[in-house]
Amino acid sequence: MKDIRLIALDMDGTLLNTKHKVSEANKEAIIKAREKGVEVIISTGRHYQTSSEIAKELDIHYLITVNGSEIWTMTGELIARQTLDVKVMEKLIALKEEHKTWAWLSSIDKIWRGEVPEDVNAHEWLKFGFDTETPDVKEKLMQTLGEWDEIELSNSSPTNIEVNAAGVNKAAAIEIVCDRLGITMDQVMVAGDSLNDIKMIEKAGIGVAMGNAQEAVKEVADWITASNDEDGIARAIEQFVL
Repeated sequence: MKDIRLIALDMDGTLLNTKHKVSEANKEAIIKAREKGVEVIISTGRHYQTSSEIAKELDIHYLITVNGSEIWTMTGELIARQTLDVKVMEKLIALKEEHKTWAWLSSIDKIWRGEVPEDVNAHEWLKFGFDTETPDVKEKLMQTLGEWDEIELSNSSPTNIEVNAAGVNKAAAIEIVCDRLGITMDQVMVAGDSLNDIKMIEKAGIGVAMGNAQEAVKEVADWITASNDEDGIARAIEQFVL
């Protein structure tokens, strides 16, 4: 057993059930972990706008958003931010139009879903997301994007591709929080379900995959818990912290 001092949790498909709620069992386990002096944080692909309410509900102190592009304290302090170059965004928009996929774009203060702003240069960008139900299109996109050095690729569901700036991932962001807390990654337990969780699962002292996780995530995890509809987070916290 490791001396776990920090728990970092993905949101969708992990902390949240399919009704997008935190179960009572998960809430109770988080409270018990914090009573033992263990910090609990959220590390999500979501924007601050769509994740901060859950963080406030759980009295979370640190919130990692947009796959690690930003790190916030819940007192409103921005600890770190890494943006996508606007020229990369222009190339991504052209690729979206070429393959006629649905897409969403996240700037530092807004999310566009299925549309593109008129002036791309007027914004600071954090993430671009493609979504397609067509495997051939997704494969072509992955082949093209895999040749770009200035980006980091992941996903938050089997049908999407998420694009961040090179070096942006949840593991790197968690390491920054660890430095602030005076602990190491070996003292961290993480849990997730998608490709954007793989690096933090690989680097943490204990990496947990949800029962509903993608197979690639389960393959790198130290332990597989129950699904997000079966209080998988509560079970993992019971197993390794309580």
